[in-house]
Formats: sequence, C-alpha cells, structure tokens
Amino acid sequence: MSPAIRSLVIPVSDLDAAKAVYTALLGAPHTDQPYYVGYNVDGFEVSLAPGEVAGGPVAYADVEDLDATRATLLAAGATERTAPRQVAPEARVCVLADADGNPIGLRGR
Repeated sequence: MSPAIRSLVIPVSDLDAAKAVYTALLGAPHTDQPYYVGYNVDGFEVSLAPGEVAGGPVAYADVEDLDATRATLLAAGATERTAPRQVAPEARVCVLADADGNPIGLRGR
C-alpha cells in the first residue's frame, strides 16, 4: 500500500484565536479539546494543536508500518524531529525532517 496524506496538523500559539478563524473557514470542528481541535474537510483531517509554531504545519502520511517507514527514511538521510508516540489506540505519529528541515509526518501502527 502506498502512503496517503490524509491529515494536516497546524501548530498554534493561541488555540481559541485559531479556532475562531478555522471554524469560520471550515465550519464546526468534530473534536474540540484543549489539546486538539479537528475538522473533517471532505475526508481530509485538518487539526489545530497547541505547540511550537516555528516548525509550521505538518502533513502526515498514513503508512502501514510506522517503524519500518521511519527506519527507511532515517537511512535515506532524514533526521528525527519527534520520536514516535501514541496518539490514539490504533495510531502512532512521529515527525522527521528532510535535508532542508522540511517536516515529514508519519502516522501508522
């Protein structure tokens, strides 16, 4: 199975201010928590998360085997920005970077 990009996480410094703007654009969020606000845009997940905004938004590629894909990308020269972590019972995420520092998000098992 090929990786598919199905989500975009936007780090924000002021979740309430960002939520007002994105709700005006995308409609009511399906999830509204202090740690995550999520919108479904025709099957594509756009989410706001409090965090370090300097890195910018991260597009996450859905992969079958997060560990194997991560290892392959690290061997190819990517660097690790965040280690794999559990975000849902069935999903873990991590963020790598290419040689120019551009983020590469991975989401999988």
